Formats: sequence, C-alpha cells, structure tokens
Amino acid sequence: MALRVAWTDNAKFRLETIFFYYKEKAGLAVTRQITSQIIAKVDSLANQPNMGRIEELLQDRQNSYRYIVHGNYKIIYWIEDRYIKIASVFDCRQNPQRIKKI
Repeated sequence: MALRVAWTDNAKFRLETIFFYYKEKAGLAVTRQITSQIIAKVDSLANQPNMGRIEELLQDRQNSYRYIVHGNYKIIYWIEDRYIKIASVFDCRQNPQRIKKI
C-alpha cells in the first residue's frame, strides 16, 4: 500500500527557492521541467519509501532521515506512520555540513 507524501514548510521553501532561481536564470520552461522532475521523484517514494539511503550527516537526530538524488538535488525525508515527510531539497553544490541545519 502506498504511503502519502507530506512536504514540510522548509521543503516547500527550498523548492520555491529553486523555482525562482531557475525562472530568473533559465526561463520558465526550464524551471517547470526541473521542479516537476523533483516532484515526480518525490512522488515515486510513495510506492518505494525505503529506496533512499540513510543520510549519515543526520544520524544523530530522532528521525531516521533518508535521501534520494535528482540532478544536483538531494531530497531528504523520513518515514512516519503512513507518511513520507519531505524535510528538505538540498542543493548538493553547497557545503554538505549545511544539511545539519535542517
């Protein structure tokens, strides 16, 4: 049975940041393509929630964070009850230690 996907406020903000960045730099068509691909990747978690790897930089947290990668972006999530909760969409071109700010 498929789980439901829920986006945290932080994850929504990060996706909006990506959207507005590419809208200005690459145009609306590219922006829609990139963001829709990220959303499709997230939606694929509903049927395979454990496909992501454990996020080692967040192992000290209460939740067991996992991640999947799409392009330059690491989609960080955890599973709780019947939900996949998207914690953040992290740009892998940043310092990896910034993940700890989630």
